[in-house]
Amino acid sequence: MTTNADLFAAAQAVIPGGVDSPVRAYGSVGGVPAFVTRAKGPRVWDAEGHEFVDLVCSWGPMLLGHADERVVEAVTRAAEAGLSFGAPTESETLLAEAIRRNIMNAVERMTGLSVDRVDVVVHDVKLPREEDESAETAPAVTQGQA
Repeated sequence: MTTNADLFAAAQAVIPGGVDSPVRAYGSVGGVPAFVTRAKGPRVWDAEGHEFVDLVCSWGPMLLGHADERVVEAVTRAAEAGLSFGAPTESETLLAEAIRRNIMNAVERMTGLSVDRVDVVVHDVKLPREEDESAETAPAVTQGQA
């Protein structure tokens, strides 16, 4: 069986501090970090089989937990279709539409105002111009481009 100590020693030979983040560097902490080998839902397991409740959550919003079946299925479908093409795809348009829709909904909820997309673009272009003394070098955006 590979232990956390074995994995840490191997990592220290190729990664400064033995971990890939200065936040998790063990030089000043001491001890051996748990090397996670798998995760499901709110739990993770290390190389030695110890089970932990994941309170780190990947340092971000792991809302559905690890290896949620819906996420795994969606990622698998996307990977099977190819991951990067260097060309436009319908998926990126759908993602952009979802982001825009959610941002607009959030703006409306926060302000109570219905905001037109053109108004948002004009505001986004106008604000940096007002803050930048060299506004004449900022590109203009016409309504046809918005």
